Amino acid sequence: MGVLYDYFRAVDDATAVQLMADLDGGPVVTVDGRPGIDAIDLKGIDPAVTLGQLVALARGVPWQDDLVGERLLWNAGEEGPWLTSLDDTTRDTLASITPAQLPELSAGWGRTEELAWDGPLPADQMQPVVEAVAALARRARDAGESLYCWCCL
Repeated sequence: MGVLYDYFRAVDDATAVQLMADLDGGPVVTVDGRPGIDAIDLKGIDPAVTLGQLVALARGVPWQDDLVGERLLWNAGEEGPWLTSLDDTTRDTLASITPAQLPELSAGWGRTEELAWDGPLPADQMQPVVEAVAALARRARDAGESLYCWCCL
């Protein structure tokens, strides 16, 4: 079993925290979906390292542990779940990914240590994930909203 990560958008921190109360701590993404919640399930893709690798590739910079700005907003205990907000610079970087960049970003991300445990992934394997993350970030940016990450062991 891995760590679960759901990424979603909300108008502000208070709304995101209220969502945790409404969902009894989550998860945010369910099989049948939740009306009014724009979210994606990215099991195993943490904000700081794995998503940070994609952000670094999109920016054309080396990965650093503080590349993705993240703030803890809600914590249900030592074993989670947790809710963090992602900085708007990260949101905007992801939102700026164009369709022309998808193949290169997918291939590069699939070669990172965090995803290529048994060797590089097929070049296009991560393309749907990159596309989904970029689309969520774009919708958040266009609506003046922020990105959030729900995490649970």
